[in-house]
Amino acid sequence: MGQKIVLAYSGGLDTSVILKWLQTERGYDVIAYAADIGQKEELGGLDAKAKATGAIKCIVSDLREEFARDFIFPMLRAGAIYEGRYLLGTSIARPLIAKEQVRIAIKEKADAVSHGATGKGNDQVRFELTFAALAPELKVVAPWREWDLGSRTELVAFAKKHRIPVPVTAKKPYSSDRNLFHISYEGGVLEDPWNSYKEDMFLLTVSPEKAPNKPTTIEIGFKDGNPVSIDGVKYSPYNIIDQLNTIGGKNGVGRADVVENRVTGMKSRGVYETPGGTILHEARMALESITQDAEVANLTRELMPRYSRMVYTGYWFAPERQLLQSLFDEAAKTVNGVVRIKLYKGNVAVLGRKSKNSLYAEAVSTFERGSMYDHADATGFIRLNALRLKIRRLIGK
Repeated sequence: MGQKIVLAYSGGLDTSVILKWLQTERGYDVIAYAADIGQKEELGGLDAKAKATGAIKCIVSDLREEFARDFIFPMLRAGAIYEGRYLLGTSIARPLIAKEQVRIAIKEKADAVSHGATGKGNDQVRFELTFAALAPELKVVAPWREWDLGSRTELVAFAKKHRIPVPVTAKKPYSSDRNLFHISYEGGVLEDPWNSYKEDMFLLTVSPEKAPNKPTTIEIGFKDGNPVSIDGVKYSPYNIIDQLNTIGGKNGVGRADVVENRVTGMKSRGVYETPGGTILHEARMALESITQDAEVANLTRELMPRYSRMVYTGYWFAPERQLLQSLFDEAAKTVNGVVRIKLYKGNVAVLGRKSKNSLYAEAVSTFERGSMYDHADATGFIRLNALRLKIRRLIGK
């Protein structure tokens, strides 16, 4: 028996080759591990496939509710969005996958962990920062940074040589990654930012042009900043996002074509489908607008980009992210209520919001005569705020 290693395994060409490479070139006993995070792929055949490739064991972990409850929901409470466009669907999945990988490695008394991320991308950083934070004693083997297999053609040749049961088909014009929160599309024809994507690429959403001509109206309930119901029906964290993916997808909601700045310093283009996440982002902001104190809201908006970058760059288990999370969670305690949303041909429109914690005082805001506000009070306020401007002008600066 050799040393044990736990490999994040999907059953595709890359991780199948990695499994065999770890066994034949590095002498490891390989435990294949796959995470069910709502990608809706058939995972039932992975055990046989992994063992046929040489794994001593295959473990499939159902992480769907944990993913929604402990990773997506905290990120939503922070209003996280990277560089103004990306809702962080891939970024937020990696620390959970790596966390479970560490748990399995410790339970199985493994010596090392391995992943299939390339040396150019973000995922290698996200995986390995999580390994470092949770189990620094584990050795990390990153084949794409270590082996001499430099192309898909060489991977296919390796697979044929070792009789790896991987179906070899023509390469898709892009690569995709799916989980409960989104689907991402990168590479291939999308590498040229001038190229348009093809409509048949999308899996979650219809094109806005083909969406229904009649709008869909829904009401989303929130408690402590977390979505809990649709049209009065309560759902678990996983199921509420799954339901909103379906509703949003039918209405063409949630597509984004983004050029982002990777951790490794290069720019990359990604096309994303995040229907449920887009709806929840808009709904939560609407509810916050009536339930959060003005300065609390200003502070969280200032800190959100820093938090988002922490998630994007793999610092989910870092103390600074956890510290910021406590602030966002405290602010979210007042975000309770219901938001009415209209979905129509790719658009999300807020029609109304209500909350027992609402700070919106109609008696103050009304244009009619009200008893809580004296218009004359504004005179002194303006004079005080204008004082430094007057002084600056008077002394000729």
